[in-house]
Amino acid sequence: MEFLDTLKNRHSVRAFAPTPVPEDVLERLLQQAALSPSWSNTHPYRIAVATGDVLESLRTELYARFQETIKLQRGGKLAQIKGLITRNKGIPDGDVKPVVNYPKDLQARRVECGKGLYGVLGVARNDLKARDQAMAENFRLFGAPAAAFVFVHEGVGIYSALDAGIFLQSLMLAATNEGLGTCAQGALGLFRSPLDKHFDIPKQYKLLCGVAIGYELDVPVNKFQPEKIAASELMLPTRR
Repeated sequence: MEFLDTLKNRHSVRAFAPTPVPEDVLERLLQQAALSPSWSNTHPYRIAVATGDVLESLRTELYARFQETIKLQRGGKLAQIKGLITRNKGIPDGDVKPVVNYPKDLQARRVECGKGLYGVLGVARNDLKARDQAMAENFRLFGAPAAAFVFVHEGVGIYSALDAGIFLQSLMLAATNEGLGTCAQGALGLFRSPLDKHFDIPKQYKLLCGVAIGYELDVPVNKFQPEKIAASELMLPTRR
């Protein structure tokens, strides 16, 4: 595929076919993504790839944990305090605190994107149950047959996340070039302990996010592509 075609065709896929991704294809994607630049060529991140039984185990536990999280959230402060005391599995144990309140200057685009996505899904704004279920599908990885979980070295601070982001872009473009779909998911950073059960993760590496990988289903939700920001809006004005 021509580079510009690959760049334009990459989009977030939220419904995957169960067809397994061949192991040699996954290895090729990772080898290509590993060509990404990084801070002093240190590559301060590690990748845990899950397929087969490992992925199914993670899919089941992550989904169940998020269901418990929803119960705690809907139960109010008292339920959340009780959850902390009893160490309820719905209490997130991830390494990075997810964004809860978006800054005002970013909120408008977030709302616009959410309206578009929920519109395609047929989820009404006031339908909390349907909204919760839509969010919960993140933890089933939208049915993807493969996933990569990204861990960043705490010793390099924000720059490890920068380098991991470059790696992720390369991985997603490589997947697009192979005819595969992907979805980068910050939600998958909520729970770390299920991953510790399956992978030997050094303590200095912190869970950042995950990315679902697989073959895209031809369904409406996968046609949703929010309009990207114009380059001119990204440019800072010069001082006069």
